[in-house]
Order: sequence, then structure tokens, then C-alpha cells
Amino acid sequence: MKNKKILLTSFIALFAAIICIGCFMRIPLGPVPIVLQNVLCILTALLLGSFWGALPTALFLLAGLIGLPVYAGASSGIAVWLGPTGGFLGGYLLGALASGLISGRPSIEEKTWSWKVGIRVLLGLICGMVIMYIPGIWHFANWAQKLQKVPQDKSILSYTLAACVIPYIPGDIIKMIVAYPIAIKLRPVLAQYLYEEKSDRS
Repeated sequence: MKNKKILLTSFIALFAAIICIGCFMRIPLGPVPIVLQNVLCILTALLLGSFWGALPTALFLLAGLIGLPVYAGASSGIAVWLGPTGGFLGGYLLGALASGLISGRPSIEEKTWSWKVGIRVLLGLICGMVIMYIPGIWHFANWAQKLQKVPQDKSILSYTLAACVIPYIPGDIIKMIVAYPIAIKLRPVLAQYLYEEKSDRS
């Protein structure tokens, strides 16, 4: 049991490091860049499951907050949180937590495919990605309105959706298509090393 806790801690740190490395994979697209970190936060949550799935994202966010250059484009600090993309950082954590709780803790029994597990993981993936957008949209709208970035011929909602939602949907769908089979294949493997043989569904 003690060894499993050590392994779990190690994997949490490893996944946090992987999310941090994702900061170099960034494509500028208006005020909100295309990044890989959003799906990495969700994927690690699906792999670890339950509450533990959100801890790598929490460590990543904390690292950036204290000044390590781990946010998109190797940025860091409170200024990123206050900028146009700051809400998405909080969304990473909420999305990861939702994904982990919905998908549940993995089990080695998942080596045998079942529709129940497949649907649960898929719901965790989709819900996590959607929830991630909510604080991002809210924060971006407030930021744009405060700095008077919204054109006079557009509403704040239409401007926000056009700036930080609609252009990113195709890319996020592709990310989810790639992430889903990875999660399905690796969950029982990680469960073998991290959890008891018969895990609960928390």
C-alpha cells in the first residue's frame, strides 16, 4: 500500500511535468492561442481518475503562479491570470476535476472492454473540455468589455464566442479523438500499479 502511494505521488508529479512541457506547443490565433495543455490536463485526469486526476493540473497552475515559465508560450505569474486567457487557467482545474470524477478511478478490470467504461470515459472527456471553457468565456468577456475591445457592431457574447470558442472547436475535437483511445488503453495499466485490484468508483 505504501509503495502504491509513492507511485501515485510520482505519477502526479510526472503528469504535472508533462502538462508543463506542453507550454512550448502553442500556435498564436488572436488573443487566445491554440494550446495542447488543455487536453493534457483532461487526459491526465482521465488516467488517474477521481480527485487525484486534478492534482497534476493543480501543481502545474501553482508552478506558473509562483513564477515558473510553464504557461502557454513559457509565460508565468499573476499577469497571465489577469490577462485575456486567465479564465481558461481556472477552467483547466475545473475541467480536470470534472473529468476525473465522471470517469472514476481506473481499474485493471478495464482491460476487458465494456460500454459502461467507454461511455463514462467519453463523458468525462467531453464534459471536462466543455467545462474548461466556462470560466474562460466569462473572464474573456469581462476583460474585453473592461478594455473596450468589443466592436460597436457586435455584442459581447458574439465577440467572445468568435474570439475564443468557435475557432478552437475543430482542434479540440481532434485532440479528444486522439486522447480518448489513449485514456482507454492506459487506464487499466496505471490501475495495475497505482490502485488496488478492485477499485471503487469515486
